[in-house]
Amino acid sequence: MMDAISTRGTVTETLDRPGMLAGTRRLPIVDRAHAVQPWIFGSGRSVLCYNGEIYNYRQVRAELTELGHVFRSDSDTEVVAEAFDEWGADAVHRLRGEYAFAVVEMSSGRTYLARDSLGVKPLYFTRAKEQWFIGSEVKALTATGVPVCEVSAGHHGWLTPDGRSRLSSHFDLAQLGQNAPLITDVDDAIAAVRAAITDAISVRIDTDLTIGVIVSGGLDSSIVLRHVAERHPDCVAFTIGTPHSEDLTYARKLAAELGVRHEVIEINPRSLNYRQIRDAVEASELTEYGDIINATISMPLFQRIHDCGIKVAIGGDGSDELFGGYPMYAKVSPEQQHQLFLHKIANLGRTELQRVDRTSMRYGVEMRVPFLDPAVVELAMRIPGTLKVRDGVEKWVVRQAFSVDLPDYVITRPKHGLSYSTGLHDRARLFKPLFPRLYRSFGYDIHAPLRRDFDTALSGAAHDLNRALEPEHLLRDYTTIEHATDFVGALRWNAQLPLARMLAGLHIQRCGFRRIE
Repeated sequence: MMDAISTRGTVTETLDRPGMLAGTRRLPIVDRAHAVQPWIFGSGRSVLCYNGEIYNYRQVRAELTELGHVFRSDSDTEVVAEAFDEWGADAVHRLRGEYAFAVVEMSSGRTYLARDSLGVKPLYFTRAKEQWFIGSEVKALTATGVPVCEVSAGHHGWLTPDGRSRLSSHFDLAQLGQNAPLITDVDDAIAAVRAAITDAISVRIDTDLTIGVIVSGGLDSSIVLRHVAERHPDCVAFTIGTPHSEDLTYARKLAAELGVRHEVIEINPRSLNYRQIRDAVEASELTEYGDIINATISMPLFQRIHDCGIKVAIGGDGSDELFGGYPMYAKVSPEQQHQLFLHKIANLGRTELQRVDRTSMRYGVEMRVPFLDPAVVELAMRIPGTLKVRDGVEKWVVRQAFSVDLPDYVITRPKHGLSYSTGLHDRARLFKPLFPRLYRSFGYDIHAPLRRDFDTALSGAAHDLNRALEPEHLLRDYTTIEHATDFVGALRWNAQLPLARMLAGLHIQRCGFRRIE
């Protein structure tokens, strides 16, 4: 199990006790010398294995100190342990951060599991041979040969020695913001968005380590880079794209204006091959095709971040889901927009956030996502769609909130999807028919089936969200005919560029032999 997730950290730490084997691959970030895991606490009664970061750990630590707790480190790991010792399962309501953890009660043999509100950090478990197996990734559990369960985002609960699992929600996304009024005043909405996003970025860069910023040249990542550069002048910007992609042009210009070191990963689409696709499927464990393609693009990005010696990265993921950055929001009725919004956010833990976690931790990089801070999500719930998409401009309120910080060429730039803007999406499409076999070869179907992309399911249901969420639409894979059609389209696209270059070469040759009178 430890070997399967060896890339998630740089330090192997284990504990062997009667009836329990525990271990972590720790990526030392907070109090790097002393936050040794598995963490034993409660006078030896309990053991903690923890992944993630608690951003308000100093405040929680101060509260626990007043209650009489004595600390032997300055780590957020110990704060999680002592918070659980003091408040039990209610401790999660006091933690602001991105986390997944397990606590074993040595006397009872019970195990408590908890995962953060939106599922930034993963957690899985299964039962085999009358024992519980728990891990951060599916690949750590496939050898058991039995179905693997996921701790859903915002859930927690207990596993008992007799084989029962009792998990429930500690975070109700549907109720978020329900007790506060809608923010319909434009100026109030702009001010609130600016304050919430700025604060979410600030708490995630409170570290003495150099921070990597993933920059696409678009709105969201540019907001992050602008604020990180103020606090961490030694930050490094990273951008991936084809040699002539717009992403590189915009990102280079902004990084130069801010005086930020900029690492550019240029990829020729024709260099993307089967091995890279296979590595992305194996690393990501993703269940939708589009996410796998995006993972393929993310892998070399995080590899470069790792090669630069950077362990903490930050980006603009999640803003599109919150603030109307996807065309699908405009294709459903106003009544269904909120339901679609909830569905997208609730599923981030197995889609976008899973891609971010697996591809970053594959190279020992902890990725932070300020736009998905629960406070920002709650605020987005209170802002009507008319302020998110206005006069055909997506994420309008975000653009207004940061218009004073960024140049016009960023503020007015339309949204471009990750893999589409790099020009690599259609190259990766060539390999889509191979995804199911690769996915099964790693044993990931022991957890969940590979399914068609949600936007395809929604389109196939005539943008009727209720129909799209029915199992026959939601869990269905692409048919052989659909794969063939998509493959032909990908072939056509991949043939266009070499053909265009060939024709350009012929034109040059003709011009070269023209007699000049």
